This record gives sequence, C-alpha cells and structure tokens, in this order.
Amino acid sequence: MRRKLVAGNWKMHGTRAEAAQLLKGIVEGTDRLLAAELLVCPPFVYLFEAAAGLRGSTVAVGAQDVCGEAQQGAYTGEVSATMLADAGCRYVIVGHSERRMIYGESDSRVAAKFKAAQQAGIVPILCVGETAAAHDAGETRAVVRRQLEAVFDAVGIAAFASAVIAYEPVWAIGTGKTATPTHAQEVQAYLRTLVAARDAKIGASLRVLYGGSVKPSNAAELFSMPDVDGGLIGGASLASDDFVAICRAAGRVH
Repeated sequence: MRRKLVAGNWKMHGTRAEAAQLLKGIVEGTDRLLAAELLVCPPFVYLFEAAAGLRGSTVAVGAQDVCGEAQQGAYTGEVSATMLADAGCRYVIVGHSERRMIYGESDSRVAAKFKAAQQAGIVPILCVGETAAAHDAGETRAVVRRQLEAVFDAVGIAAFASAVIAYEPVWAIGTGKTATPTHAQEVQAYLRTLVAARDAKIGASLRVLYGGSVKPSNAAELFSMPDVDGGLIGGASLASDDFVAICRAAGRVH
C-alpha cells in the first residue's frame, strides 16, 4: 500500500520569523503517530534553519528547485543538489509549472534536474500538467505524456523507483479552481499506466500527488481517489492550521 505524501510548497513567501512560526504550528499539529509523510519546501535561504527546526520531528525538508547542470561550478545564482543534500533536503520539486512557464524550462531541462537530484540522493518530485488552453482542447494526456516521457528518455524507468510525480493542472494553480476528483483520478491513473507499461512493479508503488488549489474543504474528497497519493500544496501550506487539516484529510493523524 502506498503511503500518502503531503508536501507544502511555500514558493517565494515568508520571513525568517514567519517561517519559524509556521514550522512551529505544523510540528505542534502533527505531533502524534502519522500514517502519511509530511514535507515542507521553504525558499532556499531558509532551508538550513528549517532543517534544524524540524530535527527530531516527523516533518521532512525539501527544496523548490535545483540546478541541473552540475554539482558545482561556475553557475552564478544556482544551487546544486549536493548543496541541497548538505542542507538536509530529502526531496526537491522539479518542473513546477511556474518554472516551466515563467522561466521557460524545457522538458529536457526538467529531466536534467531530475537526474541531478537523484545523483545526490535526493528524491525528485516531478511536476507535470496542462495549461487551460491544452485542457480545453482535450490535449491533457498528450501534454503529460510528453513531459513524462522526456524524463523516461533521460534517466530510464528504474529511476522512478525513487521518485514522486505530481499532477498539477496549470489552470488550477493559484486560481481557486480545482480539478474535480474524477478528473484528477483519470489523469493520475493515466500517468500510472504510462509508468506501469514500462515496469509494472514501479507503476504500482509510485506515488502520484495532486497539486492545484487543494484546501481543507476539498482535500478529503481528492485524497479518497485510488490514484491520488497525497498533495503538493501551495497557498494552503502557508497557514499551519490549513496545512495540518489537509494532512489529517490524507489520513495522516490517527
């Protein structure tokens, strides 16, 4: 049985004081035996402090991005996977729609980041998803298949034994719109079949998250779908009460 994962993506939000307060609220709200895994992804500048503050808790630390070029070198402004591992990161988000759309990251660049993360022992959370235009045109499957197969081609199917996929329909991120549980299930089951066609065992064990305006009010219904193994949470991860409620909806606290 796949263990659910709830990951909070803080994006470019917060101060040191706000980050400390948010972490305190999350730890206090999840201090019992947890059935699911909990992860927070702060901005780079808060990673060391977050890792220190969460030491001894059940909450893991991840990063929001990583350099796909090298583990060190003349790459001004970049942060390598080796550095992230040194900061205490267990996971890193790659291919988030904001990176693809705002910064023009290609499928091949995302695949390089996926590979770099794994080379440093970090689990990549590979984000895939369609825009509103692609969704309306009925191109959802074609888009997510292209994005996923770019990584297959770069690293091979075996790499997905230590990876996570997050389906994030771009039209549902930060818009207040949410994919219906039925739509999320349909796409996420399709993603699983693409993996299973190459390796049935990996396809069965792979965790596929949903990301796109998940809130305490809709989390339980989304997470009840058989191929929704948790969530990649944006705005709601910035309020500890909301984030903890979503974790509980995932069956986290017994």
